[in-house]
Amino acid sequence: MSTAEEVLGGPGDARPEGRVRAFLRLVMIEHSVFALPFAYIAALTAMYEWDENVHWGRLLLVTVAMVGLRTFAMACNRIIDREIDARNPRTATRELVTGAVSVRSAWTGALAALVVFLGAAALLNPLCLALAPVAVVPMVVYPYGKRFTHYPHAILGLAQAMGPIGAWLAISGAWSWEAVLLGLAVGVWIGGFDLIFACQDVQADRAHGVKSVPARFGIPAALHGARACHLITMALLVWYALATGAGLFFWLGLLIVAAAFLYEHAIVRPHDLSRLNRAFFTVNGFIGIALFGCALLDLAVRGLTV
Repeated sequence: MSTAEEVLGGPGDARPEGRVRAFLRLVMIEHSVFALPFAYIAALTAMYEWDENVHWGRLLLVTVAMVGLRTFAMACNRIIDREIDARNPRTATRELVTGAVSVRSAWTGALAALVVFLGAAALLNPLCLALAPVAVVPMVVYPYGKRFTHYPHAILGLAQAMGPIGAWLAISGAWSWEAVLLGLAVGVWIGGFDLIFACQDVQADRAHGVKSVPARFGIPAALHGARACHLITMALLVWYALATGAGLFFWLGLLIVAAAFLYEHAIVRPHDLSRLNRAFFTVNGFIGIALFGCALLDLAVRGLTV
């Protein structure tokens, strides 16, 4: 099992721009769509509670920090997992396996992304910089998780929960339990769909001693676990809505998310994983964008000024 993201690899180009493109394919830069919408929800809600104005400079720094940290995490994951990926037919075409990206280039990109993240955190406020290691450590621990625990999905969820919490801190400079609720919702959500994604690697994981919930307990148990995770996600999002005094449009967004979860779990069955990629990529990407759109509209109606 590797992280819950598929790479369509191919031979790299020896030119610098070719190496950059290969690195961006390696880290699947476009899949920032899963984390960014919830960071924006947190940041914009914090701005609304602060002075009801959008602070574009801070929002840009939040974006840079999020993309930088995610890029670092993905590069580390690919580097650490490259031998496991080489033994799995599904992941054997990834850039570090085929040689399209060298390990040295991947480390260079990872460290550059880390510097970008730390730089953005420093520009936001001292608390963000001081707490940056708390966000970085789970990102590095996660790929090792599948070597010592059957629950690496929980480590991934913990790592992803940092996004909304950090985005709120970036704006307010102070701790927020509302942000914790949103962060936990995101972490449990991502941990849940990682359970679904890992189902396709059961045979390879068992053959090579890679640990995961599906490999240990079977696909039906993993899918039941994913459903439980997404029920908890909905409960946490409802709690967050109540805690922040969300309006009608945010509640509409929660209805859309609930419908998307029902669809996701309807199309993935223990003996039929043919639509797993649709459940993972399409549905979960839609969930983030739809809820962000509704949250933004809700904040605008309540008085957030662009």
